[in-house]
Amino acid sequence: MTEHTKTDGLPDTLPVPAPGASTPSLDNLRSPNDRVAAGKVECNACPVLCQISPGRAGACDRYANAGGVLVRVDPVVLLRKALDSADADAVGAAAPLVPFAARAPGEAAIAPVTTEDLFVTGIGSSTTYPDYKPAPFIVASAVNGVDMVTVVTEGIFSYCSHKLKIDTDRWLGPEQANVRHRGEVVGHVTTAEYGSQMLSIGGVHHITGGSKKEGRVTVEAMLALGNKQPVELSIDGGAQLVVQAGRAPIVNGVEEQRMRVGCGSATVGIFAKQFAGLADEVVVVDDHITGVLTQHQAGRCLAMRPSGVRIRGRKSTPGRYFQVANPGTGWGGTDLADPLAIIEGFDAGTAVPGQTLLMVSTTGEHAAWFVLDAALVPQPAAMPEAVRAVVERIGENCEPSLATVLFVGGAGGSLRAGVTDNPVRLTQRIKQAFVNVTCGGAPAYVWPGGGITVMVDVARMPDNAFGSVPTPAIVAPLEFSMRMDEYAALGGHLGHVKSLADVLARGAWHSDGAPTARRIEALQRGNAWPLGQPPLLG
Repeated sequence: MTEHTKTDGLPDTLPVPAPGASTPSLDNLRSPNDRVAAGKVECNACPVLCQISPGRAGACDRYANAGGVLVRVDPVVLLRKALDSADADAVGAAAPLVPFAARAPGEAAIAPVTTEDLFVTGIGSSTTYPDYKPAPFIVASAVNGVDMVTVVTEGIFSYCSHKLKIDTDRWLGPEQANVRHRGEVVGHVTTAEYGSQMLSIGGVHHITGGSKKEGRVTVEAMLALGNKQPVELSIDGGAQLVVQAGRAPIVNGVEEQRMRVGCGSATVGIFAKQFAGLADEVVVVDDHITGVLTQHQAGRCLAMRPSGVRIRGRKSTPGRYFQVANPGTGWGGTDLADPLAIIEGFDAGTAVPGQTLLMVSTTGEHAAWFVLDAALVPQPAAMPEAVRAVVERIGENCEPSLATVLFVGGAGGSLRAGVTDNPVRLTQRIKQAFVNVTCGGAPAYVWPGGGITVMVDVARMPDNAFGSVPTPAIVAPLEFSMRMDEYAALGGHLGHVKSLADVLARGAWHSDGAPTARRIEALQRGNAWPLGQPPLLG
């Protein structure tokens, strides 16, 4: 456990008091109006200021009273560049806890590592609150002969949200509709993108601007989503969802399988050459843009004969139709169970009896074959195997449906004081790409414009990377990595820098010997090493 006391962030010696003034005590730094009951310790890791009884944890379950000492319950997570088979038992999937201090005789050892192989993340590191304090870990290391420093902390975020990308062709609900969790409004529907529906969950107005229950439930939903757990959501006037990062979404009790290959027009274009010669007409039903092969530019380039089909809806450009039906959970994200409902008929001067028609959805999950009778009315018929093979190829080209959870947090506020005494310099150097920002070691995108608004895919972060406090707010890991000379130039807390070797031996800079633990995990495949990104190494 990592110690976090009400004195962290203070210098080893207090300033000399003015003549006649009393010397403040490190054990009594709270306001004279505050009172802590005997045996309890006060936690200053967030504004709640829990008074914790011996053997108990605070309201956030992150800090506890261990024998009169405030300790961090969770271990600090370190990332290792790579794991080999010899390390599997020690630092594999189980990721055992390892003390920072030297191991006791007989204690299981882990495979030795060099400091260049390890990266200290903000997960379990503790926080800078109140924000005048330097960050709990300010770690010096050398990478390829370059002196580096990483400032490691956990941010307390009221200004944060999750952006959810739900891969589905189903209609989930109208834009701007409320999204609820346990009956409380926790977000809203945003835009429909290319085969996906976007939701926004959280944000300061839900966390702090509504009722106490709304704030608590919003943070509860955000915490579970960030930690890759399933969350039930309902959309006013729309669908019931179960969403989990990296898993297929469940819409109205049905697990999604495929993300569509494209809109109806795109599907026509992709497979036009394969359908030519097999079908006289192909209509790809889509709630957004329905495609008609012979009218489409692709069909015209292939010199396909017009079929004379007349499609309901608003014609955009040749072979592309909008608003052919209402949105829903049927064919191509429409409310249709019968695809022929979008066909008004066939022109007698163009269409001929025996003409074939394939109607298919953008995922290939729905497909039907028709032949025009003497009255030019489509009649169901057995689909030729060659046509079915192309329909199956549409399905083959659909990627698996997933729910993606992106955490977005405003880190441009007071937590910057844990990095430097001149916070604007940190913001400027991040925007100039001289400081690499990661969240739990995962790459973070920093939005343009003012402040430090970070966005990270939670699936690329270690498990259980997020916490919460009952203010309410989300707790998320942050790491700022840069060259040592850069850190000095932006006014960093150089007096609190510790070598990685020292950190591995003793824990955070504010540790006074309380029990501390770390967990070593492998860097997730696909994530770049946080200390190896240009221009960090020149």
